Amino acid sequence: MAKCDICGKAVTNGNKISIARSHVSRRAKRTWKPNLRTVRIKVNGENKKMSVCSKCLRSAKLGA
Repeated sequence: MAKCDICGKAVTNGNKISIARSHVSRRAKRTWKPNLRTVRIKVNGENKKMSVCSKCLRSAKLGA
């Protein structure tokens, strides 16, 4: 399952509403996935592969 190892951001579900929005009853199921990247991080002296979202990469929450 797609999930960030640092912040815990995961897949969310919801409804996609039509662009015209004139017919409110027209909805379709949709999933939003986090933008994950596989990164090698040094944890306690050993290299580890982790799935990290782009927001955590930009904000430098990796502890580097």
